[in-house]
Amino acid sequence: MKNKKNINKPEIREMPAKNPALKYILIAVLLIAATGIWWWQSNSKKSENATAVNSDSVMTTGTTENINEPDMVTVQGGRFAMGGNENNDEKPIHNVTLSSFKIAKYETTIAQWQKVMGSNPSYHKGCVDCPVTGVGWDEVQTFIKKLNTLSGKNYRLPTEAEWEYAARGGTKSKKFEYAGSNDINAVAWTSGNSGSNTHPVGQKEANELGLYDMWGNAWEWCNDWYDENYYGKSPGNDPKGPATGPHRVTRGGNWSREPAISRIAYRNPDKIGYRWIGFRLASSL
Repeated sequence: MKNKKNINKPEIREMPAKNPALKYILIAVLLIAATGIWWWQSNSKKSENATAVNSDSVMTTGTTENINEPDMVTVQGGRFAMGGNENNDEKPIHNVTLSSFKIAKYETTIAQWQKVMGSNPSYHKGCVDCPVTGVGWDEVQTFIKKLNTLSGKNYRLPTEAEWEYAARGGTKSKKFEYAGSNDINAVAWTSGNSGSNTHPVGQKEANELGLYDMWGNAWEWCNDWYDENYYGKSPGNDPKGPATGPHRVTRGGNWSREPAISRIAYRNPDKIGYRWIGFRLASSL
């Protein structure tokens, strides 16, 4: 009867007293199993969190902090005498009226380029606050397209007329020979003072609009095609340059050129693939 009464109950056996080590082995196995479950759950959470962080990073790439957008200066539109009498392509001096626009306070730096493009094409690589150089006109267009996608803005290169007007100081112009001074060493890095290198942007004096390095440091791409005779047929309002051509306009001289070419009116043609050049950004209002 005793056996029949217990027939449906599980048999409970006590650990034999003569083998206590087995009891501790089983306890150890259980602890290891529990630790494994905890570790798996913890790492699963970490993976989920990492995925969430990466997702957030993608979503916030377009913020000003992450892409390092340029510091822009608003230039009030106005009328000015464009050109000069030194070289044939600066003639004739002609009146131009421009709408208001924005232009970058500084040349685009290596750090700003790297944030968007993930590379450093500059020949002088040891200074991320120096202007990016070694970029062709078409490469700059790729940079601008990516920057506009990330920022939701509409950056572009300045027209040649906008560049010269801004370099002259716009409506605040004091008629300096160079961009911001009659002393080239006060406002520009050239072959006479650069030590054959670019320098961090903004170290020289600004011009009347608060723009730095409009002369020296790095040549700057403009949006216009170059035509030596364009000034003789340029429209009087917001000129945008010829419809086409083999070269684009560059302005501003650089660290390796003599001060004599640092006059505001000096024009320079370069092929769009030429890479010894930098740039600053502009935008319309």
